[in-house]
Order: sequence, then structure tokens, then C-alpha cells
Amino acid sequence: MKFSETSKFYSLNKSTYVNLRWIAYIGQLSAILYVKFILKFNFSFVACILILFFSVLTNLYLRFKIRNNQLNNSITTVFLTYDILQLGLLFFLTGGITNPFIFIIIIPAVFSSQYLNMWSSITLVILIVLILIFLTFFYLELLHPGELHFHAPDYYFYAIPISVIIGLIFLVYFGVKFGQESRIRNQAYEKLQEIMSKENELLSLGGQAAAAAHSLGTPLSTILLTSKELQKEFGNNEKIKKDLDLIVSQSNRCSDILKRLSLNPNIDDGFIDTDLSLNDYVVEIVRSYKEISKKEFIINSKKYQNPIKTQKSLEIIYGLRNFIGNANKFSKKKVEIFLHSNKKETNIIIRDDGPGFPNDLIDKHRLGEPYIRTADEANISKYGLGLGTFIGKTLLEKNLAAISFDNSKETGGAEVNIIWKNNDLKQI
Repeated sequence: MKFSETSKFYSLNKSTYVNLRWIAYIGQLSAILYVKFILKFNFSFVACILILFFSVLTNLYLRFKIRNNQLNNSITTVFLTYDILQLGLLFFLTGGITNPFIFIIIIPAVFSSQYLNMWSSITLVILIVLILIFLTFFYLELLHPGELHFHAPDYYFYAIPISVIIGLIFLVYFGVKFGQESRIRNQAYEKLQEIMSKENELLSLGGQAAAAAHSLGTPLSTILLTSKELQKEFGNNEKIKKDLDLIVSQSNRCSDILKRLSLNPNIDDGFIDTDLSLNDYVVEIVRSYKEISKKEFIINSKKYQNPIKTQKSLEIIYGLRNFIGNANKFSKKKVEIFLHSNKKETNIIIRDDGPGFPNDLIDKHRLGEPYIRTADEANISKYGLGLGTFIGKTLLEKNLAAISFDNSKETGGAEVNIIWKNNDLKQI
């Protein structure tokens, strides 16, 4: 399933839609009454009121009969289709394309472009275009009161539907694009929140594990002591001896595990619970990757002359770990990390010897956006969806960093440049 097409993101809050329809119907009723009784125009008043009455019934049905608070794509499309047909029928009875409110007919399609999938939006656009063409040639004239008459050349009347259609296409196109980008970004942010939540859970589990180790220490000591006493008493019985030896050995093993969990429980974690420089972050993250990776990691901090301590930050840890993890994943043999600092700024450069970033994404400045694909079909399997890059960029930018992406001129691999102004770094 494509991320941008997950069904739960194509939904609409029912109460919002119902309220918008009430506003529309009140506006339609006001316009009909004003034109009939104030301006004294002659048109199919009763038919218009009946259409409006039926529309009110559909909204009551939507409000009370459909139980879901979120309307799915299909239900919303059906009701928006009705809204377009209802407007088309009202305009047919009130002057067709000459009705000054004709542009209102595009609103359901523009609305759909934000909340429905592309095919639903295209269907509604086609329906509106067909209705506009029909209303250009077929409609009941809106008879003006007295001797008031409006005359215009034919090309003027043909230009009206054309202008409305052009506006419709542009508005729906941009609505679809912005809607898709918003849904994709919302998914990525949900993923980001899920990851950060898991990180916090892991930290809390560390404290819980130490507490559990402390609580289990006494009963385990009792088991171990009792087992040794039984060994002394039944040590000559070969049948029982093997089982007792197993109990003692496994008890000792459990004891060792509990000692590691509870070792100095009151001392803060040297990585998580103290203020750190960026070099400390990088060294600890690289150390964790060295345990599971066969790649060569090189940290060059010769030009890191002005280390600034920052408060512990899970966001910085996870942001840097995403970029270093990506470099480890896509590199062939080697990952290089350079730390530079001066009086004004501090920067980290993460470079690998892998395939590098897709040139088309660099040229379009799209790196850092979630769920993106390169246009290079031949090498598409070499690249991911950009979610890790998005998460890393978002977390570090939240902590006042500036991120840029390029391909290394030396290795040809990906190169990520992370820059902090020293004044900003001190505020973290």
C-alpha cells in the first residue's frame, strides 16, 4: 500500500461537513427569498424551494442516520455529487450560466480536493464541467422585473463557463497537491511521534529494570542458598545431583544478570543523563553501531576546538543516529564523520562511500521531505523513501540546526552537513 493512499487519511469530520451544508442552504434560501420578494424577479420559486427542502432532508439523514463521526471517501463523494447536482438544478431554474452566482458550483470539487482521493476529485470535476456546458445552452431564463434587461454578446456568455472551468481546474489541482503533501507529512509526523514515544519508553524501562532487579534479589538469594544446602544433603544422589547443579548454575546466572541491571542504580547514565558535547553524542552513537556493523567508522574531530555542552536531548540523539544509521546502511565500506567548530558555529559532516543521494532530488531540493521517490527507475532499489532523512532533519531543525544535503566530491557518496550557531547551541 502506498503511504499517500492510506484510507484513514481520506476522511472528513461529519459535523464539519454537516455544518457547512447548513450554512450553504441558509445562504441559498436567503438568495432565493431576496431575489423573489425584494428584487421581484420572476422564476420557478416553488421548484427551488422544493429542491432546497429535499436537500435539508439529505442533511438530516447525514446528521442522524450515518453513525460514523468520520465520513469515508465513498460516502463523502456521494454527498458532494448530490451537492453539485443540486446546485446545477438550481442554476438551471435561475438563469443557467448567466446567474452571477455560477462560480459557487466549483466549491464542492475544491472542497473534495483537500479531503478525498484524486479519482474522486477528478470525477467531481468532470461532472461540474459537463453541468457548466449544459447550463451554457439549456436553462430557464431569469426574467427581470419591469423593463430591466441585460444584453451581452454571445462570446461573453461562452467566456463565463470557460473562465469558471479554468478556475476550477487550477483550484482543484493545487488543492489535490496540497492535500496529498499534508497527508503524507501527517503520516510522517505520526511515525516520528511513535518513534520518540518508544525511545522514552525504553528509558523508563531502564529504571523499572533496576527496581525489578532490586526486588528480585532477596527471593533469588533464598533459592540459591536453599539449593546449596540441598546439594550438601543430597550431593551423593546422582539422580538429584544433576538437577540441583542445574538449579544452582542457573540461579548464579540470574544473580549475575540482576547485578548488571542493578549495578550502581543511583548513579546517572553517563550518556543519557549528563550534559554532552556534540562529539560525545557522535562517539556514543558510533560505538553502538560498531557493535552490530562491519563497516569502518572514522571520527575526525581535529578541528573541533570549541566544544559546547548541551542539555541531554533525545531529539538530538535520535536525529544524529538517523543520519549515521543511513550512512551505515548505504555505505560500501566506510563512514566518515567530521566535527568542526569556531567562535561562531559548530558543524558535523556525515559522509559515506555509497551510491549517494539521487541527483534529481538534490536538484529539486526535495531531500528531507517524507516518502519521496527518485525518478531514476533503474536505480530506485538503491534508495529508500526518505523517512529516516525526514525524521533526522525534523528533529535537528527543531533543535536549531540547519541541514544541507549533497554528494561528496571525494567518495561520491551521500554527505549531510549539520550546522549550529554557537549561540543557538548554548540555548538547547
